[in-house]
Amino acid sequence: MALSALVNKPVKIYNIRAKRSEPGLKAQHATAINALAKITQAQVTGIKIGSDTITFTPNRPQGGEFKFDIGTAGSISLVLQTIMPCAAFAQSQTKLEIRGGTDVAWSPPIDYITNVTLPILAKMGYRSEIVTVRRGHYPRGGGLVRATLTPVQKLVPLNLMDRGEILRIRGISHAVKLPQHVSQRQADAAVKKLKKAGFENVEIKLEWYEKEKDPHLGSGSGIVLWAETSSGSVIGADVLGEKGKPAEKVGEEAADRLLREINGNAPIDSHMGDMLIPYLAVADGVSQIKVSELTLHLLSNIWVTEKILNVKFSVTGKEGESGTISVKGVNLQNPV
Repeated sequence: MALSALVNKPVKIYNIRAKRSEPGLKAQHATAINALAKITQAQVTGIKIGSDTITFTPNRPQGGEFKFDIGTAGSISLVLQTIMPCAAFAQSQTKLEIRGGTDVAWSPPIDYITNVTLPILAKMGYRSEIVTVRRGHYPRGGGLVRATLTPVQKLVPLNLMDRGEILRIRGISHAVKLPQHVSQRQADAAVKKLKKAGFENVEIKLEWYEKEKDPHLGSGSGIVLWAETSSGSVIGADVLGEKGKPAEKVGEEAADRLLREINGNAPIDSHMGDMLIPYLAVADGVSQIKVSELTLHLLSNIWVTEKILNVKFSVTGKEGESGTISVKGVNLQNPV
């Protein structure tokens, strides 16, 4: 639907999440579609929880100020991912206030979006600011994120084929409605494992709240790590805390995931690879990137993007392994 909104091309989507235990749209999907519909003044059918078919006929994105409430702990990041591509080509600035989940299983944590996604998109000329006012965890939700997305005349191609050296590793370890030592233990375990692997320049910020000053609805923890490279890229990894899971295990798993991405010897991590596809497809020129893993998510995004935007990606490598991607974008021009 984000691709549809980019080129004002109507789409019909059916068999939505057909093989899931609870098929059809979930709350975050419905909110994302409603948000995109408002921003593009689209005609939409089938937006309701559990719906397996929708139609979407967009107009040019307008921009403006909007407030959306997922109503559950559904992912705010997924809503942002739906809106962000077309917001780059809107007639005016888009300001969003979204309530829901900031740190949710099976979706990017908001810290990954702000510290990995946005810096890489900035290399393409994307202009944005995202502020996390309050976190939201499953099942209570209640997170609050404010985003300002500023339109550009065009996106420039992205060329990231060489990872370069790892200059530093940074991170955020948070714990809300939980003791301070949870965030500390997550961070300490991650730092220990990363330094053992040979990385000395490691700093992880702690985020926690005194009991009487904690504004969150429910408890939760997590850690997001990112490696900054000499090529100007950022490689990320993250792990959510779970009830009964030791904080040390959370930190160690996050470090292991980051090390696995680093060992892929690519400037783009396996999750960022599939998120970049829509932007590469509308950049003004030829983009070339190397990703640590060609995931099924990435290959599926390429397939859909080629169908809707009439572009052709070139992929070298096998699914599950590192590989390269190149594409000549359709070159959207925005008269802003």
